[in-house]
Amino acid sequence: MPVEFEKTAYLRIGSATPRLSNYPEHYKKLLNNLRPYMWEKVIAKSFITADDVLSLLEYPSYFKLTKQNLPDNKAGIMERLAADNLITKDVGGHWNITNVGAILFADDLDKFDSSLARKGIRFVAYNGDDRASSVKQRIDGRKGYAMAFSGVVSYINDLLPINEHIGSTRRESQQLFPEIAIREIIANALIHQDMTISGAGPLVELFRTRIEITNPGKSLVQTDRMIDLPPRSRNEALASLMRRMGMCEELGTGLDKVIISIEINQLPPPQFQELEDSMRVILFAPRSFAEMSSSERVRACYQHAIIKYLDSNRMKNATLCKRFGIEKKNAAQASLVIKKTLENKLIKVADPEHPRGGYEPIWA
Repeated sequence: MPVEFEKTAYLRIGSATPRLSNYPEHYKKLLNNLRPYMWEKVIAKSFITADDVLSLLEYPSYFKLTKQNLPDNKAGIMERLAADNLITKDVGGHWNITNVGAILFADDLDKFDSSLARKGIRFVAYNGDDRASSVKQRIDGRKGYAMAFSGVVSYINDLLPINEHIGSTRRESQQLFPEIAIREIIANALIHQDMTISGAGPLVELFRTRIEITNPGKSLVQTDRMIDLPPRSRNEALASLMRRMGMCEELGTGLDKVIISIEINQLPPPQFQELEDSMRVILFAPRSFAEMSSSERVRACYQHAIIKYLDSNRMKNATLCKRFGIEKKNAAQASLVIKKTLENKLIKVADPEHPRGGYEPIWA
C-alpha cells in the first residue's frame, strides 16, 4: 500500500481521531496565517448609531480620496461605507466600525480601544545621528492613516534641508531624500505591518544623515528579494484601499520606484533590515562614492543589477558608473565594485560565452 494512502487510511479509520492540537507546529502556522486576515474584519466599535459612526470617522475624506461624490443623505453615506467593509450593519438600526475602517478613517484613534490607538503613525526627529541625541520634533499620530499619511510626508519634507545636487550640466536644489522614496517606504510600513502585535505601530525616525521607517512584524519576503518579488501583504483590504486612494503605487511597483529615485539622485543604497519582531528600512543622506563603505557599494551594485534586470536590461560597467556618478576615466572603480559583488555571490555574468554582455542578479 502506498505510504500516502496509508496515512489517509489512518486518518479515516485509525483508532484516534486526528486533531490540530496533536500537531502544534501546524496549528500555530494556521493561526498565524489566519490572524492577519481576521484583524481587518474585527469590530473596533460595536452597536452604535449612524450619527456615532459619522462623528467617529472622517467620512468626507473617504469619498474625496476614492473619487466618489458625497451622497446627499445619511443612508447613502452608510451604504457606501458598508460596501467597502468600513462598517457593518448590526441589529435595530445600529452599526459596527471595523478595524480597517477605524485605522484608515478614525478622527481620533484614542476613541477606540488602546490596541488600535497604539497603531497611529509616530514620528520622531533627532538633532543628531543616534537616539541619544535630543529630540527636536515628536508627533504621536491620533488620526487614521488616510488623513495622517500625507500630513506626515509633507511634515518630513518641510523639515528636511535642501541638498545641492550637481547634475551633468547644472546645479540643482532638491530634497535630502526623494519624496517618492519617503512616501513608498512609509506606505509599505503601514500596509505590511503585523496588526496583531499589540502595543506597536509604524515609527518614522529622522536623524541628521538618515531616515528610518520601522513597522511591527517581520517581512513575508526575503529582505534581499524585496525589490523584485511580488509583495505579500498581511492586510489586503487595507492595501487595496490605500492603492485606490493613491496613497501608494500599484501592486509590485513601489520599491522599484524607490530604488530608481535613489539611483537618479546618486544616493547610498537603502538598507532593508529584519529585526527580531519588526522590519526596518533606512534611507541615507547624500554621500559621494568615495564616502560610501565597501558594503554599501556592493549593495548598490546588487540593487542596480535588479533594476536593470526588471527592465529587461543588464548591468554593465558604464551603467554602474552612471549610478555612482563615476567619471569615465575612473571606470576601473566600478569594475572593482562589480568584482566584489561577484565574490559575494550577489550577481553573475549574464552570458558566460559573452562576459562583456553584462551582469544580472544571482537568482536570475
